Amino acid sequence: MANRVVVTGLGVCAPNGVSLEAFKNSLENGSSGIRFHEALKILNFSCQIAGQPNIETINLTNYFTNVQLKGLNSSGLVYGVIAGLDAWEHAGLDKNDAQPDWDSGIVFGTGILGVDKFREAIYKVDQGDVRRLGSTAVIQTMASGISAFLGGMLGAGNQVTTNSSACTTGTEALLMGYERIASGKAQRMLVGSCSDSGPYVWGGFDAMRILPNKYNDHPEAASRPMSATAAGFVPGSGAGALVLESLESAVQRGATIYAEVLGGAINSGGQRNGGSMTAPNSQAVQRCIKEALKNTGIQAGAIDTINGHLTATTKDPEEIKNWTEALGRSGTDFPAINSFKGHFGHCLAASGSIECVATVLQLSEQRLYGSLNCGDVHPGILEHIDSSCVPQKTKAFTAKISAKASFGFGDVNACAIFRAYI
Repeated sequence: MANRVVVTGLGVCAPNGVSLEAFKNSLENGSSGIRFHEALKILNFSCQIAGQPNIETINLTNYFTNVQLKGLNSSGLVYGVIAGLDAWEHAGLDKNDAQPDWDSGIVFGTGILGVDKFREAIYKVDQGDVRRLGSTAVIQTMASGISAFLGGMLGAGNQVTTNSSACTTGTEALLMGYERIASGKAQRMLVGSCSDSGPYVWGGFDAMRILPNKYNDHPEAASRPMSATAAGFVPGSGAGALVLESLESAVQRGATIYAEVLGGAINSGGQRNGGSMTAPNSQAVQRCIKEALKNTGIQAGAIDTINGHLTATTKDPEEIKNWTEALGRSGTDFPAINSFKGHFGHCLAASGSIECVATVLQLSEQRLYGSLNCGDVHPGILEHIDSSCVPQKTKAFTAKISAKASFGFGDVNACAIFRAYI
């Protein structure tokens, strides 16, 4: 029999809150972390707004040694370490300073890491100053730099690895960690994902003309998931982290349990049947949701809430239709569904993990957080579900089962199912 897996720690470094408490308050109160960025204006971006964590007041010596801070120029790595170490502390776990902790591992993903460090290195190499690169250039720019940093800081002796699957990365990491514990190969797994900030990350999306360009003077209204006036996704960055643990271990050490992970499913649409590098194959999306239900033994009618991918693009109505088809539920029978991208934008590889943290908070707090900027729900969505299923404001909400899905570039999908722990 598979081990039961629970969430015992949460950490977040998001545009709308760098601590768990600040993040929760932002979701509760409907506060946006999307801001205007002068640097993007100077560089002639059409979209000059973004969601970026404010770490200016964070004392990084609480997370890094002075040696590690020397030459540190990788925003995603910083965000990931903040979220990861905060989650570990939130779980009531100590760093293992003596021997490797053979029962604890890490799956921490990223899309691209250390873009600014890459730029710095390219200039120095081209100028013949290779010796001035410093000794940390490699670890700051290799994809697994984030899991390696966290692994060394915590003394993790189980699997320590990095995954990368575009916007699906964080949700995929959670399911990878879940499977390792469920199969008995680990007792604890720190899972999550991070994404770099800045024009070198966001520029490609601006060039694709899929970002909103008419909200530079009122950025908080720009990210409009499920809205009839949605004009594209707002780029974001940050990190989310969760400590997963076997129920037996959590109970034995008296840990606070925030939710149970029942499992889920991961697949790809193969970029066929309407799927492409940038668009999902609806058949694969529906199949992923159905397989998540089958793998967890949950009936479609038992789903109380959904946190969708829902990026504030023209694909939002199609995603809602896919949910109705997969669940066989529509109209007023459809579960409550929300998107947190109105609060902090689309945090790319970090989106799934940050949104998983928020989904667990909803279950543990028994609250349903409202979706920002979707008072004008898209008519294409209202063809399938009732407007009452799209909460505008935060409210108390009794929920037992929640689904969280991410659908990423490359036509890749992940859906996780959580249960309230009572």
